[in-house]
Amino acid sequence: ISFDNERVGEMQAEALVKATDDKGDILMLNGSPTDPNAAQFKKGAHSVLDKSNLKIVAEYDNPDWSPDNAQKFTSSQFNKIDPTSLAGVYAANDGQAGGVFAAFRAEGVSTVPPITGQDAELAAIQRIVAGQQYMTVYKPIKTEADQAAELAVDLVTGKKISGTTEYEGVPSFILEPISVTKDKVKDTVVKDGFYDVKDICTAEYADACKADGLS
Repeated sequence: ISFDNERVGEMQAEALVKATDDKGDILMLNGSPTDPNAAQFKKGAHSVLDKSNLKIVAEYDNPDWSPDNAQKFTSSQFNKIDPTSLAGVYAANDGQAGGVFAAFRAEGVSTVPPITGQDAELAAIQRIVAGQQYMTVYKPIKTEADQAAELAVDLVTGKKISGTTEYEGVPSFILEPISVTKDKVKDTVVKDGFYDVKDICTAEYADACKADGLS
């Protein structure tokens, strides 16, 4: 039981295409080259980006998914690319998105371009509310847990399992992830109880939350 990793990459790329009006230069930061999940995210993202009008001016496979490495890579690109000229950044997860955002801020860029992410980390949701990250991909734990519980009962009681798909030779339930932008925070991670509004709307983000209708 898992979420569709290629679809995650597609969602991230589709969001970036939309946020940039499908034009301009972007950076692309993928996950660890030794992580098979990262390869699937990357494949899904490229399936969209390679057909778009966005130009990937630099691409990086990040060992250990390190936010520090993401910041260092992004900062290194600013030696040859004007950061204000970038239309957006594809970051494969929220940790890297945080590193990318830190690199822009360290460079003195006040209006950061759209940055993608994944995992719906609390810090990422706060950045999204504040307009510092464009989106993240949310994979509801409850959806996965409910499916697992249902499957466990069916297996124990000998009920015939249906609704699976073949995934790398294994009968699987592949679930649909959810793209979360600023306008969807309330109806996704808050509605599901994944985070309370008070967790998101700390003092630093109170004004942004109020503007976004989170209270």
